[in-house]
Order: sequence, then C-alpha cells, then structure tokens
Amino acid sequence: MRELLLRWLVTTLALYIAVQVVPGITFDPAHEAWRLILVAVVFGGVNALLRPILTLLTCPLILLTFGLFFLVVNALLLLATSWASLSLGLGFSVDGFWAAFWGGVVVSIASTILFAFTGRPKVQAQVGHGRIEE
Repeated sequence: MRELLLRWLVTTLALYIAVQVVPGITFDPAHEAWRLILVAVVFGGVNALLRPILTLLTCPLILLTFGLFFLVVNALLLLATSWASLSLGLGFSVDGFWAAFWGGVVVSIASTILFAFTGRPKVQAQVGHGRIEE
C-alpha cells in the first residue's frame, strides 16, 4: 500500500511541476488542489490502459528511433489525460501536441528525480503455482 501511495504522490508532484514549467499545460486555479491528485489517478489509468496498446502499435517506430518515439507516446498519453480530466471537470488541460510533448519530458524527468530521492516503489506480481495431479 505504501508503494502505491508513493507512486501516486510522485506522479502528482511531477504533474504539478509540468503545470508550473511547461507553457500550454494548465491546472485551473479555481479548482481545489486535491483535484490534481485525481488527475494523477486519471494519468495512471490512462497509462495502464493505453500505454501497452500504443507501445505495441508503434513498436517498429520505437525500435527504428532507438526508443525516442516513446516521447511521442508519452505526449499522446498526456493528451488523453487532458481530455479525460476535462471530461471529468478536474480542470487540467494540455493545449496541443508540443505542450504535451514537453510536458511528457518534464513529467518523466521529474518522476525519475523524485523516485531517486524517495526510492522507487517495488511492484511485485505473484503467481500461485498449483499442483496438477493426474
């Protein structure tokens, strides 16, 4: 549970940094600050649902560009987060591809730095091994 909360907090802070640094990424100040925490939840959901699909569809481009196309994938995920957040009335918006591109870069760098200070959460999946008897 601690790892999930840490990941959530780091994502929220990284999005806040992107709002402060990147022109074109805004969080409506009329909304309460806790709504940015909900934006981080939306961002996590968008990443969980769309990142595998986009990665699979763009795999040749990712390989051809030695992974640099992931920056475009991150931009698309940030645009999707913006769309979902605006639909939910959370007040987070990204104005165009280039704002999303640089926002994705800032969120990635900020998350990496914050995880370096806090320690990266360890996510473990356990699969039970049942015994099959004949």
